[in-house]
Amino acid sequence: MLIEKVKRAIQDVRPSLQADGGDIEFVSVDETSGIVKVRLTGACNGCPMATMTLKQGVESYLKKTVPEVKEVVQA
Repeated sequence: MLIEKVKRAIQDVRPSLQADGGDIEFVSVDETSGIVKVRLTGACNGCPMATMTLKQGVESYLKKTVPEVKEVVQA
C-alpha cells in the first residue's frame, strides 16, 4: 500500500533531520497524483534551507524509494 511505503521512507529520513534539530511529519498522500504532503517541524520550520532540504533531500529519497511518488510538498 502506497501510504505505508511513504511512511516507512519518511521514517528513514527522519534521523538526518533530527540530527540538525528538525523533524518531519507525514500529512497525506494522493495516490492518484503521487503528491506527498509533509510538515517540517523544529529547527526546519522557517529555516531558509528547508525548501532545499525538502526537495533535494526528502523528495529525492522518496522518489527513489517509492517510485509512485511524483512530488513532495509542505502542508
